[in-house]
Amino acid sequence: MDVAGLATANPVWVGSSELTMTLDGITACVDAGAGAVVAKSVNESAAAREQLAIADYAFVSAAGEVRSPGSAGLGDGLLNRSGLAQVDLDDWLAMLASAVSHGAARGCPVIGSITLGEPAGAARIGHALASVVPAVELNIGAPHGREARAVRQLTEVDGVAEAVRAVRAAVEVPLFVKLPGQASDVVALARAARSAGADAVGLVGRYPGFLPDLDGGSVLGSWGAWSSPGCLPMSLYWVGKAFQRLDVPVIGTNGARTAKDVLRFLAAGARAVEVVTALWIGGPAVLRELADGVAGIRDDFIGSALAGTREYADVPPLPSPAWLPYTARWMSSGR
Repeated sequence: MDVAGLATANPVWVGSSELTMTLDGITACVDAGAGAVVAKSVNESAAAREQLAIADYAFVSAAGEVRSPGSAGLGDGLLNRSGLAQVDLDDWLAMLASAVSHGAARGCPVIGSITLGEPAGAARIGHALASVVPAVELNIGAPHGREARAVRQLTEVDGVAEAVRAVRAAVEVPLFVKLPGQASDVVALARAARSAGADAVGLVGRYPGFLPDLDGGSVLGSWGAWSSPGCLPMSLYWVGKAFQRLDVPVIGTNGARTAKDVLRFLAAGARAVEVVTALWIGGPAVLRELADGVAGIRDDFIGSALAGTREYADVPPLPSPAWLPYTARWMSSGR
């Protein structure tokens, strides 16, 4: 599978997280069958690194039960608070060089990642990363950017263009830009990123989250970032719209837990899909199951769901109102 000139073993990628913060973590994902691995994000801010010390994770079942990582199920949502890698840049580059070498021997590129602090700092780090990795991901959609002062989440076209343009000028390898999902027009952000030099866009970042525990406090004791299988249709909405309206490769993220989920991302227009929470729950072995589940997919499958998808105004009247059986059942229940 080729994404903006980057050849990958398959379309199942591992997204940036604490799971890809060490050489052991990255090589475990490579060896388990990942198509590509995105290393944990870094930026220029010491405060962003310090925030990792307060990282916390809560899995939430569909019934609202809060569970520890060891007892989580594949259908659970994840509410978390996170930070960036606590490492000096020179040490990080040395680790990445080893990871890249390990991945290259297995057809699995290892991608460097920056979570935006300031555009100038991101450009400096991007230039350094590009000396050792085959591609760089610029994350300007991190939900923690709404809470943590050390990282930023950009939801306006001008801000996206400025940040991407700065990093593009410093990076000669493919540049992937990860965008938020809660902007008023994510396609406009993707268009701005593409015009400023992005080779591909990642859609979409996780959403801000908050969950009271009903005992006078809240889960995690703070706000956080949220992802769940229920986010899948929301992510696919923007993937499909971007595929339909823009000439830019799309990397899907936020909501894929199973091979069927990955296939839905591909059918909506993604060329690759980043997974993280599925690995928190099932470990690296999940990657082989996902990769096997999408084996043999051809290029003509990408975006195939859009062929029969209409705008509301173009949907023909249904033979009978779809709401009729629901209202009839509601009436018969005596409500």
